[in-house]
Amino acid sequence: MEWMILPFKRYADFRGRSRRKEYWMFTLFIAIATVLLGAMMVVSAEGLGTAFGLVALLGGLVIIIPSLAVQVRRFHDQDKSGWFVLLNLIPYIGGFIVLIMMLLPGTAGKNRYGPDPKALGEDALTETFR
Repeated sequence: MEWMILPFKRYADFRGRSRRKEYWMFTLFIAIATVLLGAMMVVSAEGLGTAFGLVALLGGLVIIIPSLAVQVRRFHDQDKSGWFVLLNLIPYIGGFIVLIMMLLPGTAGKNRYGPDPKALGEDALTETFR
């Protein structure tokens, strides 16, 4: 569970590196929350559906910055510029390219963006942001 909320603790931190585990656990958390909220909207009465829709809209606004930050840190882990996030804006293939890049492992050892988060161990990284 700690890995799912770590990007919220590093809310607007675009520096450093993030492991694949951090990125994909955060993505899983967002997907589960989206499915649950969507199910509540479908099942609820007309008035409550609108309230859940408003919550979904506000939730979407809240996760924009942490989502961008964790994606930038994943690019940093691969020793690439955070500007690669802009690939998402290319219609049709941009999101697919970014998906493939998020699946790739990071560079082993230290790179220009900081030490290898995998080498630090899980406890060192999560302790830093508690």
